[in-house]
Amino acid sequence: MLARMTSEPELQIGVGSPDAFQRLWTPHRMAYIQGENKPTSGDAGDGCPFCSIPAKSDEDGLIVARGETVYAVLNLYPYNGGHMMAVPYRHVADYTDLTQDETLELADFTKRAMAALRHASGAQGFNLGINQGPVAGAGIAAHLHQHIVPRWGGDTNFMPVVGHTKVLPQLLADTRRMLAEAWPKA
Repeated sequence: MLARMTSEPELQIGVGSPDAFQRLWTPHRMAYIQGENKPTSGDAGDGCPFCSIPAKSDEDGLIVARGETVYAVLNLYPYNGGHMMAVPYRHVADYTDLTQDETLELADFTKRAMAALRHASGAQGFNLGINQGPVAGAGIAAHLHQHIVPRWGGDTNFMPVVGHTKVLPQLLADTRRMLAEAWPKA
């Protein structure tokens, strides 16, 4: 839960000069910044969250849909509300190592995720991408995953640009339920 916004100067004593800025504290982001739940190695099952998620219930794992070789899951640290990922069950790091079936289902799940997001939330556009390797920005480079980030006109305002904070209007569990209900059938 987000703490209340404050600009009370007494909170600034000893940590810098008081200013006119309000603060929106998001301490839950510290888990992401510090790498909580990141695998300790590149080995399957060695702390890899993408390997452990499928063993959970859809609700507990934030899984939107399951396929034969790929599943769709909400991002625990979303860039925007509804930020999903299409993830192969198999622990594989490189896109070129996917089988033909995995490649086809990954593409299909990306299309279906886009359709579900358009239906459920009126997404007007998308950022799609795979960050291949740590130097390309992959937070969990050992297990390939494709991001599907819904976008709306005006969704980038002063909060993320200046405040480096994203305000999400819905709990992840509610978003997962909404998208699972809107997921197109094969």
